[in-house]
Amino acid sequence: MHPLDVVKTRFQIQGGVTDLHRYKSLGDSFRVIFRTEGLLGFYKGILPPILAETPKRAVKFFTFEQYKKLLGYMPLSPALTFAIAGLGSGLTEAIVVNPFEVVKVGLQANRNSFAEQPSTLGYARGIIKKEGFGLRGLNKGFTATLGRHGVFNMVYFGFYFNVKTIIPVHQDPTLELLRKFGIGLLSGTIASVTNIPFDVAKSRIQGPQPVPGQIKYRTCFKTIATIYQEEGFFALYKGLIPKIMRLGPGGAVMLLVYEYTYSWLQENW
Repeated sequence: MHPLDVVKTRFQIQGGVTDLHRYKSLGDSFRVIFRTEGLLGFYKGILPPILAETPKRAVKFFTFEQYKKLLGYMPLSPALTFAIAGLGSGLTEAIVVNPFEVVKVGLQANRNSFAEQPSTLGYARGIIKKEGFGLRGLNKGFTATLGRHGVFNMVYFGFYFNVKTIIPVHQDPTLELLRKFGIGLLSGTIASVTNIPFDVAKSRIQGPQPVPGQIKYRTCFKTIATIYQEEGFFALYKGLIPKIMRLGPGGAVMLLVYEYTYSWLQENW
């Protein structure tokens, strides 16, 4: 799924119609990247997700369950409990993942050939040496990452677990699998549509600035406002198609694996 993430980031960091490096369409982006950067160009920034994905998903589901238990002591409806627990898990997940995202986005934005781009460790060291670990360095875009993950998980878990209780359970195991997959697919898709303005803002803040040496995009909501004023409403939805292609089916598979593994562990442990 990583090539779709690279393409999504490229769309999100490109400017308006005056941008000379602007991709015309999803197909054009794949053709240009392949022609100018080679096949490995689609795998720029692959190491940070590999390193972060396992702890990130562990934090996502573990904290969701813990927040859900804590909220069980409060007089909240199940629908609200799932949504708030999802929000809490997303905010916690963002704390873990943000430094990895800063490195990943920077590497994905590099349009040189794969052989010419800096190593992941070298790029991370460069950020730390020049800007440190703080909100202008390895943790820049932190509020946008909080928004992206918080909103995504709130919708993702809230929609999935609430809709799953409404649609009748199938006795046939195959149909039941398809029922859960369909709800998971919708959950990932709707969550992607809902949180993408934060995702675009995050890419602009963490990626290269339009004028080298001048920081145009610094804070989350100011970045969203600037993009809206200069490029229009739909600019906040750049990269939506590759994002949905990645997180729609990916989100469904993730929930299915989680549910069936969790059920097996409860029965056997």
